[in-house]
Amino acid sequence: MALLDASKYELAEKVVAINRVSKTVKGGRIMKFSALVVVGDGNGVVGFGLGKSNEVPDAIRKGIDDAKKNLVKISLKGTTIPHEVVGKFGAGAVLMKPAPEGTGVIAGGPVRSVVEMAGIKNIRTKSLRSNNPCNVVRATIAGLASLRDAEQVAALRGKTVKEILG
Repeated sequence: MALLDASKYELAEKVVAINRVSKTVKGGRIMKFSALVVVGDGNGVVGFGLGKSNEVPDAIRKGIDDAKKNLVKISLKGTTIPHEVVGKFGAGAVLMKPAPEGTGVIAGGPVRSVVEMAGIKNIRTKSLRSNNPCNVVRATIAGLASLRDAEQVAALRGKTVKEILG
C-alpha cells in the first residue's frame, strides 16, 4: 500500500464528519473541532485525513492537507470492484460487494463518501459492527486498498490472466 504524490492528481474533497469536542479547565470549557475529510480523483485514487482546530474551516483545511498525504490507489473493474472484500479497522468492519451496471452506490454515509471519491459507480456495501465514522472510513479504505485484479494476481503467481480465469 504505497502512498501517492497528491500534486499529480486533480483531487476533490468531501467532509464526512465534524465533531465538537470540549475540554474542561479551571476557567470553564474550551471548545475545539475535529473534521474527517475524504479526498479522491474519481479514478481509483482516494485518501482520508483528520484535522483538529479551534475553528471549523481551519479543521477542514488541516483535514484536507492530511488526506492528501494519505492517498492510495485502488484496483477497479470498470465501474465496480474486482471482487468481494471485508475491510477491517479497529471495531469497524465494512463488507463490499461488486454490483452490475445500473445498480448505483448502495452505501451508508461514511462508506458512500469514500466510494464516491474513489470513482466507484456500482457497489453494494454494509457497515458491520462500529458506526464510528473514523473507524468506518479507515475500514473502507483498508478494504479497497487490499483489492487485487486478475493482472496483479497473475503476475504474483507467475501465470497468465487466462490461466487464472480459466
